[in-house]
Amino acid sequence: MTTFIELLLGGLSIGSVYALIALGFVVIFKATEVVNFAHASLLLAGGYVTAVLHDDIGFWPALGVGIAGAAVVGSAVEFFVMRRYRGSDQSVLAIVTIGVDILLTTELVRRMGTDVMSLGDPWGDDVVTIGGVTLAETRIAAFLVAGLLITVFLLAFRFTSWGVSMRAAAENPQTAALMGIRLGRVSLSAWAVAGALAAVAALFLTVFPTPGLERATSLAALKAFPAAILGGLDSTTGALVGGLLVGVTESLATGYQSDLSFLGRGIGDLAPYLVMVAVLLVRPAGLFGTKELSRV
Repeated sequence: MTTFIELLLGGLSIGSVYALIALGFVVIFKATEVVNFAHASLLLAGGYVTAVLHDDIGFWPALGVGIAGAAVVGSAVEFFVMRRYRGSDQSVLAIVTIGVDILLTTELVRRMGTDVMSLGDPWGDDVVTIGGVTLAETRIAAFLVAGLLITVFLLAFRFTSWGVSMRAAAENPQTAALMGIRLGRVSLSAWAVAGALAAVAALFLTVFPTPGLERATSLAALKAFPAAILGGLDSTTGALVGGLLVGVTESLATGYQSDLSFLGRGIGDLAPYLVMVAVLLVRPAGLFGTKELSRV
């Protein structure tokens, strides 16, 4: 039972980080109806800036610069690249984001080389034991920080003028533009917010018990993608639920790998995608996605 509780809590923790990344997918999709496949490079950029600067200026200032840097990179991608293709088919825009991701990731990986970079976090490898259940402090911090950021985002999305503009643009961009909402500004802010959230996620994906920032860190965004899809790509609530569901599924499948040996090795990496397919078979729009009806 202790093992199950540890795996469950660990899954909720990493799932909250996946929810941050999934929220970035959702924000950009709601603002632009584009599936952003460049999200992995935004995550890597934020982590890289933090890792490079923490020795010189300290962890917290470096993290702040890393978050701001990822937001700037996201804004730059939207302003200099995506805006030039405005009005194009959504599939074309998605392909453009793939090209952007390849370009940015290749450059960042070239700079990183084969090194495993530390972000200098203050938690180290400390653990907390309560009632026989052991959990790394980094996992607790990840859950609390992610929960706080998601709460702040949802409140801002619901009650601020930015959130109203975002929801209006997502509902009907043409009408929103006629009502005076600047769609370019909404799109730019969405990319900036997604980049900032990705930078925070990069921190908690590279702290203990993982070795640090490396080439494969950006692949974590691929694990968050099923979270966004199964939750509903146009639902902020779905991003949260999907992230937690993917995190718990991955943690339990990995933790009970020996009992699931008949399914083959590495079932933990495959489990999120299996859950995504299972959900989509029942609800093609995701758990909280909006069903679109067309009159023929």
